[in-house]
Order: sequence, then C-alpha cells, then structure tokens
Amino acid sequence: MASQWHQSPPPTQLSDSDSDGESSTSKLLRHSDLSESIFKSYFNFSGHSSTNATSADLSKIQSFLTSSSSGALSCLICLERIKPSDPTWSCTSLCFAVFHLFCIQSWSRQASDLAAARAVTRLSISQDQASETSLWNCPKCRVEYPKSLIPKTYLCFCGKLENPPSDDPWVLPHSCGEVCGRSLKNNCGHRCLLLCHPGPCPSCPQLVKARCFCGSHQDTRRCGFKEFSCEAPCSKVLDCGVHRCAEICHRGTCPPCRTRGVYRCQCGKVKEERECCDRVFQCDDPCEKKLSCGKHVCQKGCHSGECGECPLQGRRTCPCGKRVYEGMPCDAPMQVCGATCDKMLPCGYHRCHERCHRGQCIETCRIVVRKCCRCGSLKKDVPCYQDLACERKCLTMRDCGRHPCKRRCCDGDCPPCSEICGRRLRCRNHKCQSPCHRGPCAPCPIMVTISCACGETHFEVPCGTEMDQKPPRCRKKCPIMPLCRHASICKPHKCHYGACPPCRLPCGEEYQCGHACKLRCHGARPPPKPEFTLKPKKKKNIQQSESIPGTPCPPCPELEWRPCVGQHIGAEQMMVCSNKSQFSCENLCGNPLPCGNHYCTKTCHPLENRSPTKQLLKSEACEDCSLSCQKERKPTCQHHCPRRCHPGDCPPCKVLIKRSCHCGAMVHAFECIYYNGLSAKDQETARSCGGPCHRKMPNCTHLCPETCHPGQCPNPEKCCKKVTVRCKCQTLKKEWLCQDVQAAHNRAGRDPSDIPKNQFGVGLIPCNSDCERKVQVVESELQLRKSRVTEVKEPDNEKSIPKRRKKRDRVVESNEPTTLQKMISRTKQFFLFVFLLVILVAATHYGYKGLLWLNDWMNKVDEQRHRSSRIR
Repeated sequence: MASQWHQSPPPTQLSDSDSDGESSTSKLLRHSDLSESIFKSYFNFSGHSSTNATSADLSKIQSFLTSSSSGALSCLICLERIKPSDPTWSCTSLCFAVFHLFCIQSWSRQASDLAAARAVTRLSISQDQASETSLWNCPKCRVEYPKSLIPKTYLCFCGKLENPPSDDPWVLPHSCGEVCGRSLKNNCGHRCLLLCHPGPCPSCPQLVKARCFCGSHQDTRRCGFKEFSCEAPCSKVLDCGVHRCAEICHRGTCPPCRTRGVYRCQCGKVKEERECCDRVFQCDDPCEKKLSCGKHVCQKGCHSGECGECPLQGRRTCPCGKRVYEGMPCDAPMQVCGATCDKMLPCGYHRCHERCHRGQCIETCRIVVRKCCRCGSLKKDVPCYQDLACERKCLTMRDCGRHPCKRRCCDGDCPPCSEICGRRLRCRNHKCQSPCHRGPCAPCPIMVTISCACGETHFEVPCGTEMDQKPPRCRKKCPIMPLCRHASICKPHKCHYGACPPCRLPCGEEYQCGHACKLRCHGARPPPKPEFTLKPKKKKNIQQSESIPGTPCPPCPELEWRPCVGQHIGAEQMMVCSNKSQFSCENLCGNPLPCGNHYCTKTCHPLENRSPTKQLLKSEACEDCSLSCQKERKPTCQHHCPRRCHPGDCPPCKVLIKRSCHCGAMVHAFECIYYNGLSAKDQETARSCGGPCHRKMPNCTHLCPETCHPGQCPNPEKCCKKVTVRCKCQTLKKEWLCQDVQAAHNRAGRDPSDIPKNQFGVGLIPCNSDCERKVQVVESELQLRKSRVTEVKEPDNEKSIPKRRKKRDRVVESNEPTTLQKMISRTKQFFLFVFLLVILVAATHYGYKGLLWLNDWMNKVDEQRHRSSRIR
C-alpha cells in the first residue's frame, strides 16, 4: 500500500540563486516534499488540500517535517540533533516529543529509581514493592508512565515496525512508511489514514450523523468535529425542576439556576430574597419550638422536620453517671451523688479527680508527667496538657539531598524540601523552577519557534538549541518585485532574509557614441528585509529601510592605448575613450642628474616634447641632487666623503685613526690614507713601539725580553733570567737559569705555568746535614718554651692592635687642643655665662615693675567703679 506514495517529486528550480547550492544540500532536502505523500490519503478522503488543512490538525506533523528537513530536530534531554539513523522514542500522551532512545532509557531508569527510593523512605514499604509501583514521567509534558513502559526497542511512530529503515530517501525518518492505523481520539471507532507519522493523529474525517449539545438539532458532520452547538437556547430543565436553562446550546451540564425569589428558612422564621439554587438555607436563630413535654423548648439551630422528644424525660443519672434515677420529672433538678467524677479528661490518659459536678470537667489536665520531646533529645516533668519541644534544630538532609530540615524538635519525618531548585538548566537560558529535588533537572519545557521571512514555514526547537539552527527553507516565492528594467523577464526567487539577489542580466543601454553598456544590471533595487536573528536589537527609532536607487551607466568603456607624459617605454595604458586627459605613469622619472651619479626620483613629469594629442606641455626640470657622497674611496676605508654628491673622484681621507702597538704599551695615530696605503707587513712594522715587549712569559713570571712584536712571545721555554732555588725547608739556596727551573719542573711532571710565584724555585734542591741540625735546634727551642708555660706573660696589646686602629689613635692624638686653645675656650664660656646672667636680672627687674604698674592700674579702675556706683 505504501509503495504508491514512494514516488520522486519533480524538481523545482525557481531562481538562479537557489540552483547554486542545490547539489550541496540535496541530502538535507530529501524529505522536504514528503508532506504531500503523507497527507495525500487524508486529503483525498476529507476533500481538502494541503493549503486548506487546519493548523490544529496537522501543525504538529508539519512542524516535525520542517524541522527534520532543516536538520533542526533535537533531543530535549541531551540537546543534540537527532539524526535519521539514531534510534528514537516519542511520547504518545500529550507532547509527542521525540528523544534519543538511549537518553529516554537513562532518564526513565533514573526517575523510577529515585521515585522508588523516595517511596521507601516516606511510605515504609519494601524495596521490591516500591520498585514495582514506581513511576517515571515524560521530560516535556510530565505525564507519568509505569516502570513497565520503559522503552526497550526502537519502534516506528505507529509502533508496528521494529528498527525502521533510515536509508530510504522517500520514507520519513523513524517511520515504517505504512498507513498509521492508530485509533483516533474520542474512541470513535475509526483509524488514522495518514502514513506513519510523528505527533497526534488528526481529527477523524468520516461523515456521521450527530446531534447538538442540547439534542434539539441533528446534522451530518465529520466524526472528529461531531460535537457542535446549534446556537439556540438550551431549554433543558434545571436541577430545581421548575425553570429551564436560558444559555446558548453548550457543552456539559447546565449551570445552577439563577432565578431570584423570596424563600423561607428551614425553621420558617426568616424570609429572604435568594437565587433559586440557594433557596434552601438556615437562619442564625435557634429553633425554640415547644418539645413534647410542654415544659422545654428546642435548643437546636434552624432545622427542618420534627424537633424530637425532650432529652430530660425517662431514665436519668447524676452528672458523673454512677447513680440512676427512675421516674423523675423532666423539670426536677438533677442531684449530684457526691462520689468522684472519674470521667476521662480531654488528654485521654487521666480521669477527673473532683467530686461529681454539673457542667464540663476541667479542659486542661494539670497532672505532672514525664514527657519526651518529639526528637527524643529532651525528657522533662511537665503538666499533662503542656506539649514538650526542645530547641534543637534537625540537621537531617531532606529528600532533595541539598538542604537540611532545620525544624525545631523534629520527630524524624522531615517534610519535603520547599526550596526552589534554581539550578541552571541545560539550555543555559532558564533555571529550574521545580521544588528542590534529587537527580537531574527536567529539560527546559520552552520551545522556540524559528520561521522563514514570510512566516509561512516554521518549526519549533528546544530552548538552548536555537542559536545553532538556521531558518527553514521556504518554498514560497518572494513577493517583492524587482525595480530594474528587467522586471518582466527576471526569474522569480524563493522566500529569503536580507536583500533580494541582484539582477544578473546585462544592462544593455546604449551610449551616445553607439556602444552598449556591457555591465551587469545596476538599476534600482527593492529595500532589503531584516536579517535572520533570534534576538533582535532594541532600538528606539526603527527606521524602515528604503529602496536602493540605481546608478546611471558610466561613460563609454571602450579602451585605447595612450603613453604617459614622461614618454616611458612600456608605460602605455588602456584608457576609456571618453576620457581625453593625459596621465602620469606614477613611475620614477629616471633621467640622470647633473652629478652623474644618481637619477631623478620625481614621479613621471612632462619634458620638452610634443604629446600624442599635439598639445605642447610645459616642461618641468629634474630635481637637484641633495644627497651626500656615497662613492667608495681609493684606497678603501671606512670613512665617507664629507662633501655632497659630486662628479669625479673624492679627495684623500685625512681622518686620524688610532692603532695600539703589539705589546699594548702605547697608541699610534695615523692618517687614514697613509695607514691604509701600507701593506700588511708595513702596517705591523709601523705599529711597533720599538721598546721591550712588556708581556709576561706564559711559563714563568718574567717579561718578554724581545722588542715589541706581533703574535705570541717566541721561545718561552728558553728564558735566561736567574731564579733563586731553595730546598724544601728553605735552608739552602742557589741561583739557576729560568729555563733550567722550567726543565726541572717538567721532569717532575708539573706544569710551570700552574706554580705560584712564591713557590716557583722551592723544593728543587735536596736537603743536607745542615738542614737536619737546624731542625734539631728548632725542636730543642720548642721544648724549652713548653717548660716555661707556668710563666705568665702579659699579652702584648700593642702587637695585637690592628694597624687601622693605631692609625686612628694617632690621628686623635694629633687633634688634641693645645694649652692656648683651652684658655680661649674657657674665656668664651665665662663671657657667655655673664651675658645670660645679665639678661636674667634685667628680665626680673622689668617684670617686677610691670606687675606694680598693673596693680596700680587695677586699683584706679576699682575706684572709678565705686564712684560711678555712688553717683547712681
């Protein structure tokens, strides 16, 4: 049956711009035309076309087809794209969302295990029972499924075929290609006629006879839309049994009767105006009707029916119920028996210990008992009516595993966590608003709609994947008409964002010279549409884009060869025939300057000649050479010529150069031309100072005896200087030639250059008997000194004082003042003391006088005050 739908749709090419990328996107678009084949049987039966299909029926399927063709179908759990070859599972309850099979299996197992663990903790049931009754929910619509419905195999959308093929280009991915055949909604008895498809099945297209909601009219309608309203009054009898429904024909039960009237309460005392649905009511007054005894009245509230017998007639007891009275009239007062009341108090544990009494027993049991708080951490003797609670906060983690209970004196049954989860979802745009929970958060339920520019083609993607999606490829034609002169012959193009593709036809307009414009069309273009974006930029003033005006045709583009003004060879240019002006080739002039060494560096400029247009151009002289001379001098030296660039040879170099002699004792100054004119041998001779070499020999401490010479000193091993040679104890000494000392060291296997200066001749002569006698004398002196250890000698402080300190002491002794200087300093100190004493005496004298004057002045002021007070 499905083979009749597997026909290749004819290719459609609407514009040149769409044909370029057709080959590269053929794999993406292989399912783009499957909507007609999937809906064909439904449209044939219902008599509609794809353009007349209701959005409520087919929008879910159409959105899936559009997202599948655009490669935007994504799994809500992992937010990865669902490929045609990936095993999937789709929800069949409300949302019909598609997930990876592995993702939904992992999700369902985790959710069911978490639900089982929560049930074991809160309901105190066994692990097996909790595992059997655990539920898991759909990540999007949150519909609950039992654990037995955890998907195990990869089925097509209709559930008929296991592991549907994914390599057929004319079958919808994850579909078997057969007729769906699932039962339609409302259990009408008919089955779906579409090919195996995602999403909910559309409404039943069968024609049936149906009545309206009120049942007064009958009509032939589609089975999926058989419930309708006749738009007439309902007129059904309401619950009151008196009035009829005045609403328009409606679904469901009729509303309560709202007709108003005057009604009595149940006891008949009060009349009120009420709605018919509230006609039965009770007033706030007691009944107060005479009972059957004729002595008492009814104490009940407003009620209907008989009041009943008098409760004080017949068999009566005392208030505690222990003594019984027979035949006592109802108006006689009841006597107390005098026994203990012994009624159960409200606490339920203790009894009333008072004597038999009228009225209620005490409400608060005050018997002191030992109670334990709810958490069990505190025990205390308190009255029975008083609850005992400690101040200890419960630190047990709630079922979310993130927040502690923190209730005071918790009994261990911690309530579910009331905090909001608040963790960021995988979409990175929203936070989890569910109560705090264990395990992963549910996927973001928000779906983002991505549409084409015209809005006819759109699909929904999970939140968080919209930035990776592209707008769907809309097959509608772009409604914008071109504004150029080729509008009538230009091919139409598809719906798009941004500017329309430019016209690719040649312009074709003629110039005055007779040539035609061969450029691509440059006429006016329509205004561009805004570019595709999910988050448009907010601007206060959004100006509508205007059309782009066309540009006039340029001048005649025919070209001709024309030389530059400098008449350079090979610098001819092809110039537009409409442009008759001369040009410069922008190359260097290249003519030789008067110096004869350089060339003109100006850009191409006119010379004294005729141009090809027979116009005499004004000549322009070449530049003057202002560079310094850069010629190489002869003989060659490192100094430049101090003159400016000039013809001919440069003058001789007179710069003085310094060269040290070979031994480094002195520095010679030569003229550059003289020194560089010498040969290498003559230069070495000129650099020699003529004195001794003054360089140290490499194998000994003597200086080279040769005259100042280049290179290494000759024959260092044949030094003829005398060296004092000693034995090891340095008692014997002789004078040898230096070359003999070097030979002795070489025979002993020592390098003469490594021997210090003070040890150069030591140890070359063997010791004799004199050396031994001297050693014995030294040892005897040492023994003599040891015998005199008891004699204590004062340390020679002068010998132990360092030289710097002695020098500093001598300087201090030289700076000591003489007797005259001491007398002068003492005289100065005496005069300074006398001067300070005079100043102190004068200050005391004048201060005392000032105090006396101040005392007199104050006395005068007091006398004046007394006089003024007397006068008053």
